Amino acid sequence: MLGIIIGIGAVITMVSLGQGASAAVQSEIASLGTNVVIIVPGATTIGGVRGGLGTLSTLTVDDAEAIESKIYGITTALYANRSVLQAVSEYKNWSTVVLGTTPDFIDVRNWPLAEGNFFTQSDMNSAANVAVLGKTAVRNLFNLGDEVIGAQVRIKNVPLRVIGVLTPKGQSITGQDQDDLVVLPFSTAERKVLGTQFLGAVGVMLIATQSPSDIPVVVDEIRDLLRTRHRLHPSDEDDFTIRTMEDIAEAIAGASRTMMLMLMGIASISLIVGGIGIMNILLVSVTERTKEIGLRMAVGAKRTHILLQFLIEAIILTAIGGIIGIGVGIGTSSLLTRAIGWPTIISSQAVAASLLFSFVVGVFFGLYPANKASKLNPIEALHYE
Repeated sequence: MLGIIIGIGAVITMVSLGQGASAAVQSEIASLGTNVVIIVPGATTIGGVRGGLGTLSTLTVDDAEAIESKIYGITTALYANRSVLQAVSEYKNWSTVVLGTTPDFIDVRNWPLAEGNFFTQSDMNSAANVAVLGKTAVRNLFNLGDEVIGAQVRIKNVPLRVIGVLTPKGQSITGQDQDDLVVLPFSTAERKVLGTQFLGAVGVMLIATQSPSDIPVVVDEIRDLLRTRHRLHPSDEDDFTIRTMEDIAEAIAGASRTMMLMLMGIASISLIVGGIGIMNILLVSVTERTKEIGLRMAVGAKRTHILLQFLIEAIILTAIGGIIGIGVGIGTSSLLTRAIGWPTIISSQAVAASLLFSFVVGVFFGLYPANKASKLNPIEALHYE
């Protein structure tokens, strides 16, 4: 039964991991907003050398403001720059993501505050030295029980007063800790902390629309507007890249499905090996019980009775293996969730399909030994030693 147990357990675990990953993707998309369009600088060619995405700042604050003011159906055009820098508090230091963005950040990202306040447009206009921290940054920069609001952190020797702490969001769909960040007003980050190639250059834009149904039209209008603003010839490629959350969700979900199917295929080999093992065991059993089969036939057992006897034995073996395998799969999924925090969802359909498959394996691989036993000649079977 071991092959059946391993196969069923592996299949259930793989399906649980796959469905958990899909649910995490959907949750991540929902947390960012289904009505959000992402724009990043595109690949550019300079002197015949083609760079990758984001190698040159081709998007500006003016682009974002033009998109917000000129395209109907857009509620917010958020822009941001980011870098990984060392943050220092009174007693600790921590390497974290420093994000310079606009006051609309918590609304577009649907990310409420745990305590304190977010910076305002006035802070943006004055390039105020204020910061909002994620929970991971707080945990690594302050001691338990410290008063965080009003405390000071330094980044590149720039003193920043902490005015808020974001609620925890956990890991992103790519495994990155979303709470490990320090959020600054865009102007403060640009002029005092992160620096820039030129004033007004942005690394990413998040464009929020009134509803998800507006996205296809908005994307086309954004592309036309940016191409016009960047003076691109009709034959030139876009120097920016537009992505919607649906595109990202489909790409990640497709990769998850492919990986899940591949792992399920590998796990299914264990089921086939287990079935072959059961068939071999039953073939040996037929040989060892030949005299018993002859005796049963001699006292009136028909071929159907012998066939059913060995077939039922095969089904019972695989059914027991399937039930134990289901327990192993559920237990392994729960263990993975507790040990490494990987989201898993136990699928009742996968459990039912696995149990049904174990029955099918029992019938398929038990049929040949059962048929062989039922065809034994009673006289020869009684004389078998």
